[in-house]
Amino acid sequence: MRISQLDLLSQSMQTDTMQSYETEADETVKLLDALPHAILSLALDGTIAGVNAAAESFFGTSRATMRHQSLAHFLPPGSPLFSLIDQVMTRGAAISEYRVDLGSPWAAGEKIVDIFVSPLIGDDEGVVIMLQERTMTEKMDRQLTRKGAARSVSALASMLAHEIKNPLSGIRGAAQLLETEASDSDRALTQLICEETDRIVKLVDRMEAFSDDRPLTREGVNIHAVLDYVKKVSQAGFARHIRFIENYDPSLPQVLGNRDQLVQVFLNLVKNAAEAIGDTADEGEIELSTAFRPGVSLKTSESAGPVSLPLEFCVRDNGPGISPEVLHHLFDPFITTKATGTGLGLALVAKIIGDHGGIVECESHPRRTTFRVLMPMYAPRDGRSTKHD
Repeated sequence: MRISQLDLLSQSMQTDTMQSYETEADETVKLLDALPHAILSLALDGTIAGVNAAAESFFGTSRATMRHQSLAHFLPPGSPLFSLIDQVMTRGAAISEYRVDLGSPWAAGEKIVDIFVSPLIGDDEGVVIMLQERTMTEKMDRQLTRKGAARSVSALASMLAHEIKNPLSGIRGAAQLLETEASDSDRALTQLICEETDRIVKLVDRMEAFSDDRPLTREGVNIHAVLDYVKKVSQAGFARHIRFIENYDPSLPQVLGNRDQLVQVFLNLVKNAAEAIGDTADEGEIELSTAFRPGVSLKTSESAGPVSLPLEFCVRDNGPGISPEVLHHLFDPFITTKATGTGLGLALVAKIIGDHGGIVECESHPRRTTFRVLMPMYAPRDGRSTKHD
């Protein structure tokens, strides 16, 4: 049986058309996977037809697991998303809802998102859903607010250094002169004056750290060496009664930072964790972890475009947690839950990390409080990334 040239041409055109469709499909998948927001498509029966990479990350599972499963399997009963889907299917029009708590049984804690649901037109009827997490936007808002607060403290510190420290030195000198001729009962008062002036000077010294505008010297830093040093110092002093857990990514690239300042940051975070656990805790634990998160990038006021912050360092404790009222203002100056605290420790942490081009955030639940630091990695002049040995 002979095959005509017309048949061969027809087969060739069909093959080319199929290859074209496959290429377009591949490009569509790549495009959707490049988007930072979770996107899902649902069939008319409510099963998941497709997801992008961001949806995998959002729900904490693979697309192979999610496909052909009911969406109800991944959301709590009565989730507001189900009502939005029903409205879209009934009306045939797109609907948006903002600041919705879409907490999932697959992930701990709340997930505040903006939801966009739209009908699919054509043979593949159903709906497409986009979930835009608000956390990263709100993180940037809080970071900018903290930088403004840090600048205010900087101005206040400069003024205090000039207007308060000099008179205090005079007051302390006068008290020391009086002490040489004072009676035993009066000597206790002069010593009290000296102790209180010293305490105020120390407070002003801590505030002066905010007004240090010298250029920051940064280089490639092995964060694991920093964390090991912090752990050693902590276990020799305030955290000797606490068990440390290390969960490190051994292949993590170096961080672009100043070693001494990073030691100060993590020593402060570990000290806060130890104080939250308390001296009487029998099973106190502090976990130090590092990870590589390639999808995290944020735009700051100083940068022309988004800055990649792929390095994640966490300090996690099993203390009682932080109240929601304090949590949202935790990094603001003069906010503290300690009876003798100044409220400057975490504000200074936020300033140092901000000066490094990174961000610091806190998530707190009973017996699980996490301070998370996201920072840029070190890139040497030849452009190659560096790995820890």
